[in-house]
This record gives sequence, structure tokens and C-alpha cells, in this order.
Amino acid sequence: MSDFEDVYKLYFRDVFLYMCGLCRDEGVAEEIVQDTFVKALENLDRYDGRKDIRAWLFTIARNTYYNYCRHKNISIDDIPETPDDVVFVEHAENEEQAMQIHMALHSLREPYKEVFNLRVFGELSFEKIGTIFGRSAGWARVTYFRAKKLLMEKLNADAIDNERKCEEHEK
Repeated sequence: MSDFEDVYKLYFRDVFLYMCGLCRDEGVAEEIVQDTFVKALENLDRYDGRKDIRAWLFTIARNTYYNYCRHKNISIDDIPETPDDVVFVEHAENEEQAMQIHMALHSLREPYKEVFNLRVFGELSFEKIGTIFGRSAGWARVTYFRAKKLLMEKLNADAIDNERKCEEHEK
């Protein structure tokens, strides 16, 4: 199995969920994700390893989506500012996976947990979240994206631990 195949298997779902949150259309998201991995494979020699590979894939996906929007004459300003991580729970394959997501979210420290909850489950704008905390919309946006990163790291670490346990159990 090639290294890139491993990357594809590890990060396809993350990139897909990110795209679902950005474009709100699973069909378009799947198309963009496929294009993303094709572009990543074609430009693998440009990946220098300094950046997290998932961040590199997200950047390619976002740029691919923006190119798609330009081609379809969709203004980037027309993309609604709605919570993009509702997809974490909406796309959970089963109740157990949804529970893992909620447990990972519960393990976040404040203000990350509350900002994430307000954004995703409360569906509040960054402006309103900033107001609640007596801060700016920019602070809310940064805090939210840090919470999202921490949550993804926790979920990935848990997935790796579960995979190891399964492998040990199979032996």
C-alpha cells in the first residue's frame, strides 16, 4: 500500500466533512474532495512536511471549492456563514460515533467547549458569540477554530487508540 493511499484513507472523511460544512451539498462536497486528492497526488512533490498534512489537504479543498464557485458564478459572499461543524454530528455513522464526538467535545476546556457549542448547536454567528463573551467576532472565530482543531485532534487520537486495540485483540 502506498503512503498516499494511507493518507487518502486517513483523511478522506475529514476533508469530506469539511467540504460538507463549507458547501452544504454532499454531492458537490464529494466531487470537490475527489478533485482535492487528485490535486494533492499531482502536487505531492510540493508538500514539504512543515504543515500538518490535513491542513494542507483542507487548503487544497478550500481553494478547489472557491475555483468551483467561480466557475459556477457563485459569489463567495453568497456562501452563508453558518456553522460548518454540525456535520460532525449529522454525519456520525451511528450512535456510538456520535457519542464519541460528544465525549471528545465534553473533554475540551473552556472557552473552547462553550464557543464550539454556541456555534454548532446554538447556530450563533461569531458576532453574537463575541458579544456573549464581551469580546470581538474575531476572537470568537479564532477560539472556534482552535476548538475545532482540538476536537479533531482528540477524535483522531481516539480513533488511532481504537485501531490499536482492535489490532491487539485480533492477535
